[in-house]
Amino acid sequence: MTGRRVLLIDDDHVFVRTLAGALERRDYAVDTASTLDDALALAAAGRYDCMLLDLMLGEQSTLNHIGELLEHQPGARLVMLTGYASIPTTVRALKLGAADYLAKPVGLREVLSAIAGGEARPADGDDTPRPLPLKRLEWEHIQRVLNEHGGNLSAAARALGMHRRSLQRKLAKRPPPA
Repeated sequence: MTGRRVLLIDDDHVFVRTLAGALERRDYAVDTASTLDDALALAAAGRYDCMLLDLMLGEQSTLNHIGELLEHQPGARLVMLTGYASIPTTVRALKLGAADYLAKPVGLREVLSAIAGGEARPADGDDTPRPLPLKRLEWEHIQRVLNEHGGNLSAAARALGMHRRSLQRKLAKRPPPA
């Protein structure tokens, strides 16, 4: 074994089983938690090189608990995983102490790179940055305006020049892939 210990915190049991199995096949020791309480207990009791933390556990955001997890594991890298990536949450997570931020679906290569402390690279090995699709740019702009208005949908809709209900429908959809 490499001696690398990972704490995987996610409430998607299929994702956890798949990722934990892939990491264990690469000689990582993996502990899993599906709730914040379980994660905090494991972080307080063990020693981890890396913690992989889902942004949302059920309806609860984990952003405000990054510092608490890092207090228990000061030498660990904390990598955020999320299906709801946006620029404001990325910036906030990094300011709170996350070392990396990966949007699901995420490949094993990107997870391994984040655990090792490297930069995630595109799967094809091409280092050339790709322009974001228009729908993704729209999603990120909406998230930025919503964040600027403190989450107030009516104010954000007015600033965006759209009906509040249209904004709600756009927000109810998953973010487009980057």
